[in-house]
Amino acid sequence: MRLSATAFAIFDAFPTDSARQTHLNGRLGKALMERAGELFAQPPSIERLDVLAHKLP
Repeated sequence: MRLSATAFAIFDAFPTDSARQTHLNGRLGKALMERAGELFAQPPSIERLDVLAHKLP
């Protein structure tokens, strides 16, 4: 998602907190953090949020 002209976000949803942790600690998460210095102007910030409502199609 584009938050502003220079800020972007990735939104992932997981059924459980342990599934989220597994994803963050997995191959992709580790690879992203290893290359963060060359990919981003600032270190990435991982934020947790709660979905308060959703709408199914």
